[in-house]
Formats: sequence, C-alpha cells, structure tokens
Amino acid sequence: MNMQEQQLIERMQKVFEHLHANPEVSWAETNTTAYLAALLKEEGFKPHTFEDMTGLYVDIGEGVPKVGFRTDIDALWQEVNGEFKANHSCGHDGHMTMAIGVALLLKEKKESLPGAVRLIFQPAEEKAGGAKAIVQKGIVDSLEYLFGVHVRPLVELPDGVHSPALYHGAAKLFTGTITGVEAHGARPEQGINAIEVAAALVDALKRIWISPAESGSIKMTQLQAGGTSTNIIPGSATFSIDTRAQTNETMDALTRGFEKAVKAVSTLYGATISTNVDAHIVAAQVHNDAKAIMKQAIIETVGQEHCASDVITPGGEDFHFYSYSRPHLKTTMLGLGCGVTPGLHHPQMTFNRQQLPVGVRIITRALLIALQQVERRD
Repeated sequence: MNMQEQQLIERMQKVFEHLHANPEVSWAETNTTAYLAALLKEEGFKPHTFEDMTGLYVDIGEGVPKVGFRTDIDALWQEVNGEFKANHSCGHDGHMTMAIGVALLLKEKKESLPGAVRLIFQPAEEKAGGAKAIVQKGIVDSLEYLFGVHVRPLVELPDGVHSPALYHGAAKLFTGTITGVEAHGARPEQGINAIEVAAALVDALKRIWISPAESGSIKMTQLQAGGTSTNIIPGSATFSIDTRAQTNETMDALTRGFEKAVKAVSTLYGATISTNVDAHIVAAQVHNDAKAIMKQAIIETVGQEHCASDVITPGGEDFHFYSYSRPHLKTTMLGLGCGVTPGLHHPQMTFNRQQLPVGVRIITRALLIALQQVERRD
C-alpha cells in the first residue's frame, strides 16, 4: 500500500466515524448535507445544494455529465438499546463515505478525465421519496449511466466478494381507514364493527392470487381500533398493508387484487374503506450494459474470484426509481460483500469497514469505463 492509498483510507475512516455518529432521518439530513457540502468545498469542489430539501450533488470534470453515481444519506428511526433514535443500520454512512472516496480519487484524475461525472447525495431513501425528488429536479436527465452501491449481508455475499447487480423487489405500503358504525356491545346488529371489517379484509388478502412462478406477498401489518371501553363496538379503525413483489408486473397484479378486495369487503359490510399509498418502491430494472461495466470493474479491481453472480434480494431500494422514471438511464447497483451482520436494519448492524476503500476503487473504475465508452461513441 502506497502513501496515497493510506491517506485515502485514513480520510475515509474519519468521514465514516463522523457520519456514523451523527445520523439523521429522512428529509431531516440538514447537518449531514452541510457536513458533506463543507467537506467537498474544502477539496476544491463546487457542490450544489437545494433550497427546498436536503441532499446535494457535485460535478467533477469538464462538460455536461453523462455518467453518475448516487448515494443515499438518511438513517433509520428505531429502538437501540431501549431508546428510539436515528441509527445508521442500513449502511448509508458507508455509502456516503464511499462517495466521498470516489470524489477524492476522481480529483486526482480530474485533468485526464474524458468527461464529467456527477455524484448525487440523495435524501430520504428510507421513505422511498428521495429518488423521485431528484428526478423531478432534472438532475439525472443528462446522464446515460447511473451507478449505485449497497452493503450486503453475509447471507447474500461472502465478505470480500462483490456482485455487479442487485435485483431488489418492489414494495408498496398502503394505509387505510375503515368507517363503520359504533354501537352498544349488547346490540351488534345496530352497528358496523370496524374490527370485523378489518378481519374480512385480512381474509380477502389471502385470496389474491398471483402466478406460482412469481414471488410476492400482501399482508396487514398494523391495525388500531377501539378505545378503553370493551362494551362498545368500534366504528372506526386504521390499518397498514405491506406489499412485496419481485417484479413490477407482480406488484401491479397485487395492487389490482387489493383494490378489488377493498371494494368487495366495503360492499359486503356497508362500511367505507379509504386507502392511500404511503410509499412505492419499484423493482430493479438493471441494464445489461451497466452491469457489464460493473462486472469488468470488479474483476479489474479485485479479480475474477471475488466477482459473484447477480444478487436477487427481497428488500426494496428507491435507486431503481431512476431508470423506472427515466428509461434512457442505464443503471445497476454494486453489491458490496462486506460481512453485514446480524443483518440490514438490525439496531446493532455492523460490517467490515475495510471493504469501503475496495468499493471506492470498484466504483471509480466503473465510472471511468463508462466515461470512456460514452466519450468514444460521441
């Protein structure tokens, strides 16, 4: 290891430690944004922040950027050692650290870059709204390639083995309100029991059929109804529905089934059921060209023996909204095998931080390969 590599590793370690110790939840990443912007300015970059939301982006090189890399910046809100708090248990602190590392490596090559690279520090991935906000601002419109990264648990990738593509599934979270009629517990015929309506809806969800060749699920995950008096038939209830599918087509089928179930149960009981989509994460739409570039970058950086096959995972990632909403984008996510344990979103999640500089070199290499291809064609 030369002195330059050692300095990069030490700088990244300090960045990671700061980000890990100062997590902020979705849409509230104010200090995180300020820290990243200040750090980039210190290195001579000109980061662009937003007046109406957190997050930022920075361009490195000359010309209109055709190649980009996106990192997420938000943390989760969860109970940690008996206290609810913001917590980086999904690896976004590591993702941001790698993005900074990529910026530092590209800075060294700035004079020889064949074009410009755009690094996007996206807010609110955990709320499935950050990518949509970035898209609406036109920040990815000029790009042809967009890469991402996510640390992976041991159940998916061995430590030190990396995948050129992550095939996340789709997720859709519904919330709803049931409005029935309250009544005395002794006179159930005078009311419409919101709990019974909810139970009928749960039963109806079990009858939503999809192809046995496809992976998907839809289930009620929250239900609140009734007060402190046990002799009152509750006339209202609120609920949440968690829907998962490995493809966008299956998610569409589950959504149609849910809408039919709501209508049927509502009609059967004479209750009003209103629903809302709180979050919608689309399934991965990996482009073969982008995946081929990432695979080449992995092999050139750490060798064929450290390059895994594609990873199919049931989790969701709003990175895939970029290519879903802008079909011209060629996208893929690097799966960084870094020994995540006990697992993603576990309050005590940890991983091998020594893989972060490896991720930086792989991502930087992928960006350079993509730049060369774009500029050669243009």
